[in-house]
Amino acid sequence: MLALTMGEPAGIGAEIAVKAWHALRATGPAFLLIDDADRLAGAPIQRITHPAEARFAEALPVLHRALPAAAIPGQPQLATAQAVIGSIREAVALALSGAVDGVVTNPIQKSVLTASGFAHPGHTEFLGELAGTGVAPVMMLACPQLRVVPVTVHEPLARAIARLTPGLIVEHARVTHDALVRDFGIAAPRLAIAGLNPHAGEAGTLGHEDEAIVAPAVAQLRALGIDATGPWPPDTLFTAQSRPRYDAAICLYHDQALIPIKTLDMAGGVNVTLGLSIIRTSPDHGTALDIAGQGIASAESLIAALRLAGHLAEHRRTNT
Repeated sequence: MLALTMGEPAGIGAEIAVKAWHALRATGPAFLLIDDADRLAGAPIQRITHPAEARFAEALPVLHRALPAAAIPGQPQLATAQAVIGSIREAVALALSGAVDGVVTNPIQKSVLTASGFAHPGHTEFLGELAGTGVAPVMMLACPQLRVVPVTVHEPLARAIARLTPGLIVEHARVTHDALVRDFGIAAPRLAIAGLNPHAGEAGTLGHEDEAIVAPAVAQLRALGIDATGPWPPDTLFTAQSRPRYDAAICLYHDQALIPIKTLDMAGGVNVTLGLSIIRTSPDHGTALDIAGQGIASAESLIAALRLAGHLAEHRRTNT
């Protein structure tokens, strides 16, 4: 059993949760939804007080948490912010207690949470506070054809490059390696480290960062017994010929990681948080306020996130 958070009530979270239940009710993985049961439509609802009560094949199990204000599609409200935050806290608490096997988070509207006093840039940092392991959480984007980990994420490119160090690359690669072993069931992970400059710097003629920052990180990882290679030219790292040669690509900035995976599988991409004491995945899209309430939102990414969370939970049980 997995716990699914409500996400932004004005977005598509409730709609895609119902669609995901229809898609998974016969096969699983089973999940419960933490949300206001009174606002859900399109599926039979089972109000529960504990995950053990859930009868997933018969109805969508819901831990009913009434919203303080009625959700209006496409119109986020400050009044619901604490309910959104509370659903994340409750889902994590259930996972930490062992009542559920992992957490899947519906998209949040960060601007609304920030306006309410939420002190974290997003889900990842908040989850690190709630279920951290002593290392900084790492974001992975995964689909059947590719896994990518950005070393720097939501910051201007100039600042991201200035912040790159061998140590930062090694930290992300080590967390990725350990997660691939424990949660993905890969006994000897192969990591491909992307270069920063065109042609990975071409021996310094196109920039010195690859020689000064990336190559030393690769050497440190290999000294630690991790099968890391690179720096690889980014323009060929994600081709069909290159992808079978590694289990995850460590990328140096946001778009270097997200452009290839979204090009390959926009609907099926899943956000996975590595380095937590619990399993956490999320669909790789936002709240979609522009189409909320119209019944047209695709649940494909959420279904992929639920399926992957179920697989990761199985591997973690086997490897711990």
